[in-house]
Amino acid sequence: MGRSKVAITIDAGLLQQLDRLVQEDVFRNRSHAIQIAVKEKLERVDRGRLARKCQKLDPMFEKALAEEGLSEELQGWPEY
Repeated sequence: MGRSKVAITIDAGLLQQLDRLVQEDVFRNRSHAIQIAVKEKLERVDRGRLARKCQKLDPMFEKALAEEGLSEELQGWPEY
């Protein structure tokens, strides 16, 4: 996947913390640290979105749907 340059504005205190972590070799450089932070945040957002969608599901309906599909699938299997 290609990379793109972006410009950001960041609080001075956050930048000091970031630079300290770069100096301690926690991250290769500022870009690497910010890229990892954004990636992790997006993953958390996606997990949260999935969890919220799952909360909206009706367990009884989902169970009935699964059992219906399973029974149809089993009918097509040969007897042993």
